[in-house]
Amino acid sequence: MSINSILSSAISGLSASQAGMQTVSTNIANVNTPGYARQKLAQSASVAGGNVNGVVVGEPARVADKFLENSVYQRAGTAGRTDAVSNYLDRLQSLLGSPSSDSGLAARLTAISSSVSAIAGLQGSPEAIAQFTGTVSDTIDTLSGLQGDVANLQADVESEVSDTVGRVNVLLSKIHDLNNEVSRLQGLGLTTSGPADSRMSALEELSGLVDVSVREQPDGRVTIDTASGQVLLDKRLRQLNYASGVAVSQASYAPIDIRFTNADGSMGASTGEKIDSTAVGGKLGGLLDMRDRALPNFSEQLGQLFSGLAETLNKVSNEGTTLPPPQTLTGQANGLVGSDRLGFTGKATFAVLAKDGTLVARTTVDFGELGSGATVDDAVAAINAGLSPMASASIEDGVLSIAATSSAYGVAVAQDADAPSDRAGVGFSQFFGLNNLVRSGDSALGPSGFTAEDPHGFGAGETAQIVLRDAAGKVLATQTLSGDTGSTWGELVGALNSGALGAFGSFALDERGRVAFTPKSSSAGATISIPSDSTDRNGTGLSFSALSGLTGAASGLRTAEVPAAILNDTTRLPLARLQLDAAIGTKAIGAGDIRGANAFVDALAATADFGKDGSSTISSFASRLLGSAGSAASLAKTAADDASARLSDTVNRRDSYSGVNIDEELAQMVVLQNSYSAAARVMTTASQMYDTLLNML
Repeated sequence: MSINSILSSAISGLSASQAGMQTVSTNIANVNTPGYARQKLAQSASVAGGNVNGVVVGEPARVADKFLENSVYQRAGTAGRTDAVSNYLDRLQSLLGSPSSDSGLAARLTAISSSVSAIAGLQGSPEAIAQFTGTVSDTIDTLSGLQGDVANLQADVESEVSDTVGRVNVLLSKIHDLNNEVSRLQGLGLTTSGPADSRMSALEELSGLVDVSVREQPDGRVTIDTASGQVLLDKRLRQLNYASGVAVSQASYAPIDIRFTNADGSMGASTGEKIDSTAVGGKLGGLLDMRDRALPNFSEQLGQLFSGLAETLNKVSNEGTTLPPPQTLTGQANGLVGSDRLGFTGKATFAVLAKDGTLVARTTVDFGELGSGATVDDAVAAINAGLSPMASASIEDGVLSIAATSSAYGVAVAQDADAPSDRAGVGFSQFFGLNNLVRSGDSALGPSGFTAEDPHGFGAGETAQIVLRDAAGKVLATQTLSGDTGSTWGELVGALNSGALGAFGSFALDERGRVAFTPKSSSAGATISIPSDSTDRNGTGLSFSALSGLTGAASGLRTAEVPAAILNDTTRLPLARLQLDAAIGTKAIGAGDIRGANAFVDALAATADFGKDGSSTISSFASRLLGSAGSAASLAKTAADDASARLSDTVNRRDSYSGVNIDEELAQMVVLQNSYSAAARVMTTASQMYDTLLNML
């Protein structure tokens, strides 16, 4: 080997040691930098003419395990989803309050039973009655407030969905730019460590927002797909376009559209792919699950709870009367107008009484004798014929009222003891809401009792949009029901079964006139919502959603209240019972009659009909509702903790492989120092050899 070759080898050794020291220095400087993967210098022997003549130094390369990095991406998605769900379920749980709290929903419902029991124990004292009516009003306010809180929570989720979509777009743009830089550097044979590290950090954050599948390409780029199969990034950048993002609770939301990005950074044409379900995973998937499934389902159940409570309380109050009896009983709209089929069986007694309870006039209407074709107007005529001239009944815009002609008298309605009036399991007074303890401006607070042959009464141009979602909250089908579809309820139901929704289940009128949806086994867990409804049955103010019972969201809770007249005057609570066998001129209402108090106690302990949610007692239904919310929050917290621990473990394993270890770097520094010294000694020896040769000359 020539002296020149020896010098060349020594110089390359010095250069290699210096490059190695630079790499070690960079690693040590970034020991605490998140996402930094240590660099390793590529070295190889330089061979010329079959002889080794030094060291070839390449570009520093990242020390990274692609399998461990992908594991981090996968587990980050699970952690992001479970954390989002746990956060909002915990907030929902805090809204419900502690089970031991006096202001919680469970305590309010228990207080209703306790306060009405006190009425009997205190012989109908005004204080006990005021406590009961006030408790009922407070419970309705609690239910209404809770439903509003859930709506606000849903609005918060919607706002965060918009923010998350915006952050996803920022990260996709950043990764796209880093892709270009990595590809350029790799093409030039330069190190890609810097942009590759930044890209990995961005991918880790992105995978927490959306479940992604990351694949590295030969040119150094990465492609990104969602867990549900939509392409987010290849050589062409895509962005998520979300039209909503308004912090307002809605029954239905627009899907997230995936669009190509133009050269100037603006959104271009749609790719034809959309994100409309929780299958997208990550934080975004968790938020969509809360927004489209968990919170609406809870609100739905809350509405069903109110419906059962209101129907139970109104049943008892409509079987009673007050002393003195009111001059006028005014009901509320239930969807029926005068020309509608009456549909009642059994009997009801209508009476006119003096203020002291003395019976002045009475008539018993046998609805069966009116005939199967009898209308509401026929029932009104029968009442008028029996009470004239002492009182009269009328119906206007679907609201029935019965009034005594003299202010010295009052009116009362009672069920027949042997054959009580009945339509859809509800008595005449309750059906028309004549003596309701709980009232609502947008619900009849009871079943409609419609049959397939009854006219639906909705007008042309009136529509109801019906949305069907699967158990995960994804929209399966949407159908718009028009008021000019046929003329009967049966034809409306037929249109639902023959439309887009019919592919996933069947609709039918149940025995109480409610429209029930039964999903197919392949669509088990699917739920119905009605985002918009402009229908109005014959001008009564009640819509298809209010009359059909398809969704608890139309329970009437929003406008529900205990009338101020009852809250402000304890004598207006109908606790007395009309004596049906009393003779004209004798007392038909006894002073101190509070039999209705015991009836309230029995009714609250009995089984109530919650429609599609089956039958149970009110306390059992409430306990199941609150218990399921608490259980879901607890399970979500456990799942979030587990996912976070698994993610931390995977990150630690990734970092232990690719992260910087100070001891290893210092040991490598010692090796490089020795290598540098050895190369320097070779150069010194070669220099001495040159000097010796020159001196020989």
